[in-house]
Amino acid sequence: MKTKAAPITVHCKWIASGAFLLTAEQGGFALDAFSLKSLLFAWHEPSFYGTFIETLELDRREGALLPATEALAYFVAPAWNGHAPLRWSDEAKPLRDIARVMTEALEEGRIVPDFDKWKAGSWGWRLRGAGTVAVDPDLAYPPYWDDWMQRIMEERYPERDIVLRGAERRQRAAALGVDVPAAPGVEERRAEAGEAAAAPAPGSDADAPDRVDRDGRREEPEAADVGAAWPEELWHDEDDWLVSIGWLPDETPFRPALRLSEPDTGETWPLAVVLQDRADPERIVECDAAGVPGDDCPDDWRPFAPRVRQAIAKWAAVIPWLRAPSEDGEVAVRTEIDYAEAWDFLAEKSILLAEFGQTVLLPAWWEKLRKTKPRLKAKVRSGVGAVGESLFGLNGIVQFDWKLAIGDAELAEAEFRNLVENNRQLVRIRGRWVLLDPDMLQQVQQWIKQVRKKKGLSFRDVLEMHLLGPQDDEPYDPAEPDRHEALRIEVELNDHLRSFVRQLKQAQSVPSLATPAGFRGSLRHYQVLGASWLLFLRRFGLGGCLADDMGLGKTIQWITYALAVKERDRPSTPSLLICPTSVLGNWQKELERFAPELNVRLHYGPNRAKGDAFAESVRDCDVVLTSYALAHLDEEELTSVRWSSVCLDEAQNIKNAYTKQATSIRKLEADHRIAMTGTPIENRLSELWSIFDFINPGYLGNLRAFTQRYASRIEKTQDKELIGQVQKLAQPFLLRRVKSDPAIELDLPEKLESKTYVSLTVEQATLYENVIADLFDRLDRLPPMERRGMILASLTKLKQICNHPATYTKETAVSADRAARSQKLERLLDMVKELRAEGDRCLVFTQFVEMGQLLQRSLARESGEDVLFLHGGTPKAQRDRMIERFQSGDGSGIFLLSLKAGGIGLNLTAANHVFHYDRWWNPAVENQATDRAFRIGQTKRVQVHKFVTLGTLEEKIDEMIERKQLLSRQIVGSGEQWITELSTDQLKELFALRRQWVEV
Repeated sequence: MKTKAAPITVHCKWIASGAFLLTAEQGGFALDAFSLKSLLFAWHEPSFYGTFIETLELDRREGALLPATEALAYFVAPAWNGHAPLRWSDEAKPLRDIARVMTEALEEGRIVPDFDKWKAGSWGWRLRGAGTVAVDPDLAYPPYWDDWMQRIMEERYPERDIVLRGAERRQRAAALGVDVPAAPGVEERRAEAGEAAAAPAPGSDADAPDRVDRDGRREEPEAADVGAAWPEELWHDEDDWLVSIGWLPDETPFRPALRLSEPDTGETWPLAVVLQDRADPERIVECDAAGVPGDDCPDDWRPFAPRVRQAIAKWAAVIPWLRAPSEDGEVAVRTEIDYAEAWDFLAEKSILLAEFGQTVLLPAWWEKLRKTKPRLKAKVRSGVGAVGESLFGLNGIVQFDWKLAIGDAELAEAEFRNLVENNRQLVRIRGRWVLLDPDMLQQVQQWIKQVRKKKGLSFRDVLEMHLLGPQDDEPYDPAEPDRHEALRIEVELNDHLRSFVRQLKQAQSVPSLATPAGFRGSLRHYQVLGASWLLFLRRFGLGGCLADDMGLGKTIQWITYALAVKERDRPSTPSLLICPTSVLGNWQKELERFAPELNVRLHYGPNRAKGDAFAESVRDCDVVLTSYALAHLDEEELTSVRWSSVCLDEAQNIKNAYTKQATSIRKLEADHRIAMTGTPIENRLSELWSIFDFINPGYLGNLRAFTQRYASRIEKTQDKELIGQVQKLAQPFLLRRVKSDPAIELDLPEKLESKTYVSLTVEQATLYENVIADLFDRLDRLPPMERRGMILASLTKLKQICNHPATYTKETAVSADRAARSQKLERLLDMVKELRAEGDRCLVFTQFVEMGQLLQRSLARESGEDVLFLHGGTPKAQRDRMIERFQSGDGSGIFLLSLKAGGIGLNLTAANHVFHYDRWWNPAVENQATDRAFRIGQTKRVQVHKFVTLGTLEEKIDEMIERKQLLSRQIVGSGEQWITELSTDQLKELFALRRQWVEV
């Protein structure tokens, strides 16, 4: 005989997140969530038969979550498994009856906001009238009825904007100074009013009017003003209240409105009650002070006249001083108010009435005036910057006159002081109304006081205010107070400075120089512009950063500049050029080639002049060449001369302002300072600051202020406005052209980039995972500095393993070089063999000297030819011979280079293939290396091959490089990833080996 299954009892509990938690038990045992969903939603199509139903464990019981908005239909017709013995628990049974009643009431529109609860200071819903469904009179609504209904109403009537629940209602009520919740539908009511809240009077010449809103300035209203706001007697009945909150449509053909007009003369402001046609807002009917319409009122409006008296009563309840004395007890509105009351009404009370859904008509100029921000204009006096004046530089003092501009009105200093003394916020000046903010006036007075102490403004201040000042078409938006909280100061330049600043901002407009007589060669048009721009800045004592792309000829542009300076200025001291050691020879060759008449002195090597002999050794020179290392070591000698100019080649070498060499370089004295770099920003904005602090000391402020104002915020948030400000400040002193610019018109062929993916051998994978295990075994126990050091050391080990295991295990025998131990090496040998067979030549870059030596042995053995290898330890003379030999095609078509020693300053256009054997984490550095071949003089298509080891950090960082190039491009260059700053979890994700790519 079959045993009858015990019934399954379903329990239902409302939870605060806005859903019902359904649980069930059978025979005293709770059902698990999966079984529960299978039973309760077996035929529930909206949830895809329970698939979309979420689960929750509460009080150690698993249950299914039924959203509030879906519960109504479900309770009316449960879609559970009809074959199971299911039944509702006692607390869940009433939900079926309640759901039927609610469903019918919703269909018939009988659920409305609860007037009684609103008056009591809370919020809720109620059913109006009787429906067709029979309802048990003892049916009790659960305590969560209002929350349940609120969620349903939000979904059903989103267009009514009634979602003002709990804390949000209380917050709005507190903001208005009332002790009752703000009525729902305020925003909808204001929109329905058709700009009624603070609209200009019809017939004015204003543009489409705006409404006064909560963004307007106001203080908290005093309790006496609104302490009894909206007493119960102000509504004729519940329907009146539902209309006032926007729940029911208002059938009245007009809107009662309170209109404030500006005075014709004197201090009295007219106030009037008017009726505004809903269909035609331009149509206005005048009323007397008690709200009785005039004779021109349409007959079909008169039955609604009681609405006007109700509106007046509401106005007087919110603003008691509006009430006019009345002998018959009728509430009436005053017809005239004084200045103080008019200001209070414009700035405070009109906003308050608008918040309560009332219509207010204000003078047409008010909204525009309220959005007009005062501006202080500094007018530079005539003569400043005139041709023939001495070089003023950034620290020269500029004299100016000032005036206060508010909209179209401008106030001279005497007028401004009179207004301050009268202590008026709203005044009429020369027929125009002007709004004066007391806080802003105080800022103006403080600013004037500070500037007078300095006896004027520095040109740096004038330039910054001009570059960052508001544009003529930039409106003041009170919705964005943070952007406009500071005093807006504009500089009005005279004709001389206006022309000068225009040239600063548009390099194409600077006077073009004629090619110096001593220049041997030809200049492209953009190279002439670059040299002209440097000379223009020199004339006015301003430094510049030439930041052209690699290969565009920055060297030639500076040589042209140096020749022009010699021919025009005949300086008494030479120019000093500081560059990396690796390109000293390149500079010597280029100077000899293009400007043989320049007397060049190389300050380098053990026989360089020291001490007192230094000044004598450079006396008759035009150019002195030295390295960054010697800028610090020979600081005493280099600072003993005031140079005609100081130029930093590859200026990113001083990107860290705190290094000894950067500090020494800043001590150099010169008539002119120039920086040249293809990557002014490799990583952080502080690098740009460091370069600018060299070329124009103090222009971007101190590093701490620049970091706080710009760098930290931009690097965290990519704030477009701040990026734009940095661009505006940098642009006059930074000239950058890129190869892709059509205006450059280069003959460079197309550069093609591709990636070659290889996998690890088993040997490599084993070593790789051992390094990772050792790293994370000790990482979290280390202090921050040691932690960073260990991460960097581990990075190096992992890269060596990806290259070839012999470089990690320090094996030196030639037999250890086997290509079979590394697919990367094996693939490289194959590709080089193929391209050499076709007569092509290549560059191969690696970060590691040991790997370069291994590659040199392997490539030489496979190709049978001499393979060159240039690294940091290569003597200068040998380096020069290698470059000349490769460029001339003298027996070697393979050139190995370490990334740091050979990545910048070299011209190796004989190659048309570039291999990045191991990857650098900075795309800008890789691009610099690639540009040894992809530059002016290249006549073939350049192909770039980047090796990526699958499943390792190389692959993951390659993906990061593809994504992380936003910041520098937005300012000037390319960006980089900072591995050591990652959290331990992020490092684990980055370093973890994907074993599916390991060679088996």
